[in-house]
Amino acid sequence: MPELLSPAGNPEKLVAAIHYGADAVYLAGQAFGMRAAADNFTLDEMREAVSYAHARNVKVYVTVNIMPREAEYPALRRYLEQLRDVAPDALIVADIGVLALAREILPACDLHISTQANSVSAAACRAWANLGAKRVVLSRELTLREICEIRRHLPREIELECFIHGSMCISYSGRCLLSNFLCDRDANHGACAQPCRWNYSIRPAAMYEIVEEKRPDTPLPIVEEGGETFIMSSKDMCMIEHIPALIEAGITSFKIEGRMKSAYYTAVVTNAYRMAIDAYARGVTTPDPAWLRELESVSHREYATGYYFADSRREARTCTTPGYLREKAYLATVLAYDESTGEALCIQRNKLSQGDPVELLTPGRTGRSFVCTRLFDETHSEIPSAPHPGMKFYIPLPFPTREGDILRGGK
Repeated sequence: MPELLSPAGNPEKLVAAIHYGADAVYLAGQAFGMRAAADNFTLDEMREAVSYAHARNVKVYVTVNIMPREAEYPALRRYLEQLRDVAPDALIVADIGVLALAREILPACDLHISTQANSVSAAACRAWANLGAKRVVLSRELTLREICEIRRHLPREIELECFIHGSMCISYSGRCLLSNFLCDRDANHGACAQPCRWNYSIRPAAMYEIVEEKRPDTPLPIVEEGGETFIMSSKDMCMIEHIPALIEAGITSFKIEGRMKSAYYTAVVTNAYRMAIDAYARGVTTPDPAWLRELESVSHREYATGYYFADSRREARTCTTPGYLREKAYLATVLAYDESTGEALCIQRNKLSQGDPVELLTPGRTGRSFVCTRLFDETHSEIPSAPHPGMKFYIPLPFPTREGDILRGGK
């Protein structure tokens, strides 16, 4: 079975990913990663993360996938030397200079080639392997048929990783200059401002122009071809209904995008794909519609199958509905459960009141519905609601649960 690789934007998300079934997680330090806006990890937090994950037979990959300029290499060298003590299972790199430096400083650490390297052929994968890479994260612009052909022309020891869920980019595997142009934030150094998601309008001029609402003095001309203009916000990828085909393609690792998403997002998406992979391992090849409903419970843009199928390429480019489709409310996380009383001690994330419909999300299961009949504070005095973020409370549950399970809003 393929590895399920989940995002860990901070320690809380790492714990959620592991609790809900990730085989591996990927994370970044405070520098040199492609998600500078995520919380990310200090060196001490990375050491703790690796220890926590390894105790649960989960691997940890550290992203070092920016394209550094000459002046950044002394700091990069110091950072890689610090990572020796962290001892991650692999580094994810995109730049050939970074790969060479990593091989020099961390010779025992596996090297994975980031999707930022835009690998789209078996020849490219072999070239990276000859330079010391164990795994290549293929470009998201490939079809499933092309991935199958690449796998067919490679020895099995060269691992292939593919994205199966999450945000897509209108640029070529994330290599984009739009953020640099509009607000001087370098997407290729992890500081993308996501201008492809901003709210634009069109105004007539000598030719039509796009104008972003907060930057009226920086118009972009529009050229219309064939009656269509593809403005920039792409749909989100969702391959939950095609897991058997992806497994049979020989992909080593299924990657979920989303280090900047919530811990709830990490938990739900990891859990859905864990169920789909495990179902295939049991011989079940028909997707359960409940898995897609789970994925629709998290904040997301319109779903599509990305570039996996040739007829989906145009459909994946732009959303017809701008912005996010909202997720169910993340109400609380279970801290402890008393089997004798059926009560769970929880920590609040969003307000919960008596009479509210609730769902319990447990690893390996879709959400189970119930109604909150009673609530108690930490002294076990009954309360009408849990209104304060971070407050601890007790709630009777009709199902067994365990630490790390999630309570969310129900229907």
